[in-house]
Amino acid sequence: MGEMKRPGGELASRPLHFFWIVDCSGSMYGEKIGTVNHAIQSTIPEMVSAAENNPNAQLMIRTLKFATGASWVTSNPIPVEDFAWDDLEAGGVTDLGKAFELLAAQLTIPPMSDRALPPVLVLLSDGQPTDDYKKALAELKKLPWGKKAVKIAISIGQDADDDVLEEFTGNKELVLQANNAAALTKMIKWASTAASLVSAPASIAADGHKEEGASPVIVDMGGRIPDLDDIEEGDVW
Repeated sequence: MGEMKRPGGELASRPLHFFWIVDCSGSMYGEKIGTVNHAIQSTIPEMVSAAENNPNAQLMIRTLKFATGASWVTSNPIPVEDFAWDDLEAGGVTDLGKAFELLAAQLTIPPMSDRALPPVLVLLSDGQPTDDYKKALAELKKLPWGKKAVKIAISIGQDADDDVLEEFTGNKELVLQANNAAALTKMIKWASTAASLVSAPASIAADGHKEEGASPVIVDMGGRIPDLDDIEEGDVW
């Protein structure tokens, strides 16, 4: 007897889009951008493993960089098992608004699928925007997927504008502080788990609202935010 098929066919996994949004301005030059490159590269195998354990979602990765202007490092979403990190270089100003404009263009339907799970947006920055970011951020947050997205920011060094990062996340607790390389590495690894772990995907309609009768989306943020007290001392940025 053949394998039993569920009515209507097999339950397909839903795309889960994860975006690294990385400040590559001149103030990131040296240890900061080097730590970002190493930490994200080293966390990819953990993301692959977590994705393998979550058959409900197909994890897709993209990288967006901003400095003087903004651009996609990966022009299209890449399945996490095929994703390779391209080391970033730093130089220029901090055009965060340009990054929000590019991101907003990708959080519409299309190119987003109406079956997609809420995306995960991880923003890393060590400074203050040098362009008018407020209008672009407001437009991003108006989008259904902009509203639904899980937003995390990593504040790098003591010159980062945490008020701007909190505007992005909408939640002070999701602005993670990293004042040295050890802390930044730990925060990047923690943020990467946010993508893993959608346990009960809902049916999301094209307008971004949950369909009637669908089970809720539960995003497990991988436990509590790491305690900075147990991070080794290092040079303070």
